[in-house]
Amino acid sequence: MNDTLVTLQGNLGGPVKLRVAGDSVVASFRLGCTPRRYQKGSGTWSDDETQWFTINAWRTLGDNCAASLRTGDAVIVSGRMSLNTWVNADGVEQQTWEVHATAVGHDLNRGISRFVRPARPDAPPDAEPPSDVEAPPDPAEVAA
Repeated sequence: MNDTLVTLQGNLGGPVKLRVAGDSVVASFRLGCTPRRYQKGSGTWSDDETQWFTINAWRTLGDNCAASLRTGDAVIVSGRMSLNTWVNADGVEQQTWEVHATAVGHDLNRGISRFVRPARPDAPPDAEPPSDVEAPPDPAEVAA
């Protein structure tokens, strides 16, 4: 399969909209990406035109996006890009770039975030995720 895989960095342009499609939940939101360019001659930065993408996140990812993301949040989205062609109410053909998200997260270059694991509905009531999990030591530090 030759999907176009992309990673986008931008800001939410509005609220996340949650809907049901068949048996699945899907969250949709608009992501604005504004490229910045450094002008070496003047030593200043300038913004290019903002590019807008529709992001669709399905199932658990969609639920988590709806619970976590707010208008204006800086996020990074990875997924499969496609061009959606449709006809508007005036009979004019329109095109929209859409991304079927496989991962969405806050952009930690632009702020801080805290990860909270949601409770699983099929987990026993007394089961909790481990809170004392530590990464194994760095092999370079162990060898020193």
